[in-house]
Amino acid sequence: MKFGDLGLDRDLLKAVDRSGFEEATPIQEQTIPLVLAGLDVIGQAQTGTGKTAAFGLPLLQHLDPDLHEVQAVIISPTRELAVQTQEEIYRLGKEKRARVQAVYGGANIHRQIKALNRGTQILVGTPGRLLDHIQRKTVDLRHVQMLVLDEADEMLDMGFVEDIENIIHALPAQRQTLLFSATMPQQILRIGERFMHDPQIVKIKAKELTTDLVDQYFVKAKDYEKFEIMTRLIDIQAPDLTIVFGRTKRRVDEVARGLEARGYNAAGIHGDLTQQRRMEILRKFKEGQLDILVATDVAARGLDISGVTHVYNYDIPQDPESYVHRIGRTGRAGKHGVSVTFVTPNEMDYLRVIEHLTKKRMTPLKPPTEHEAFIGQLATAFEDIEKLVNNTDTDKFRDQAEQLLAQYDALDLVAAMLNNMTKDDPEKVPVKITPERPLPRRRKQGSFHKNRRYSGYRNNGDRRSRTFNKKRKHFNR
Repeated sequence: MKFGDLGLDRDLLKAVDRSGFEEATPIQEQTIPLVLAGLDVIGQAQTGTGKTAAFGLPLLQHLDPDLHEVQAVIISPTRELAVQTQEEIYRLGKEKRARVQAVYGGANIHRQIKALNRGTQILVGTPGRLLDHIQRKTVDLRHVQMLVLDEADEMLDMGFVEDIENIIHALPAQRQTLLFSATMPQQILRIGERFMHDPQIVKIKAKELTTDLVDQYFVKAKDYEKFEIMTRLIDIQAPDLTIVFGRTKRRVDEVARGLEARGYNAAGIHGDLTQQRRMEILRKFKEGQLDILVATDVAARGLDISGVTHVYNYDIPQDPESYVHRIGRTGRAGKHGVSVTFVTPNEMDYLRVIEHLTKKRMTPLKPPTEHEAFIGQLATAFEDIEKLVNNTDTDKFRDQAEQLLAQYDALDLVAAMLNNMTKDDPEKVPVKITPERPLPRRRKQGSFHKNRRYSGYRNNGDRRSRTFNKKRKHFNR
């Protein structure tokens, strides 16, 4: 369906056209008319399906341009998602001159207060920092007409329920509420019952959650074998832009350092990095200055980066829905993607549950040999040389080239160039990755995700348990 058929005004259609959108995605097609009609909506959609525009466009249409007060609040689970949401809504609302402000932990709160005082109309923020502003009375919410809970299941898992409820109680009772979640556990539906009025449920079918454009593979390997196998696969598959997922912050640090030591253009992000450093790494990755991003689930949550061709799950996720989020980073906008998941022998049960959820069997991959990896490096070098020759004014260097050919054998020159364009022998650059504790064996079929207490709230080093969050309500500030 075309955006022009959804009831959007001229300014927003201009913004849509400027953004390069052609047809509405399923979540946009089903959600936008409902929101424009003033209805509460519960939408099932993962990152990458276009849900920001699904709620952002009708939100902007409802905005009173003459009222320079907060009229809409969007709650996001992470700083990165809050910033990305702010940026996208700002772009979509450029013609309407919408004033959008993001508030999140790790940034100077006094600067945020000054920005809020300049007349914010749409406020995006993480739960802890939003609640902080409410308690400081630095934000006026009396004019709020719309509330959006984005990535609601993620916020539940991170222990933000109490903060979210306190924020909702500070908002006017008469408002429109939108809730978006990749999964629909009972806790999400209960929020709908408590804080929403007759919500309309928009559910994307499971087959749309795991795209057929992603080829899904797995490699059965022991923990200490993963790094060498992954680097060989990278050499052979030659990805353009890659995300590697690790279970813990230590894992991310060690894998990122190991890749850099081997000559790969890589960097890692997780919750212990400063906000400035995380944003700098993400900017470089978006702009193609980094080839490989190593990340925890939480740090990568909400990333909307086009052009990711490969996802490597260095550690299989404990929660099968996390797998759906991870591979959703590739295979976007009609482009082909590849995911490879490394599985230790005692984690095969987790793999089968993921396959049951996605309704798609992963293809086993045989670990490549060192020689096959070297051939892959050479193939990449050949492609790079072809581009280099085609983009070089060779006449400019003809005299110097003749001097070199007179001094050195042509084969030796080419061999030296190939040596410079390929990685060092792995044995010369040893990389040690600390083994992680294996995932607990599943107790029985079907208990994998239903028993939240057993699954530990996917505590991967970035998250806190719910009990811990109740004691420290504002850890995200």
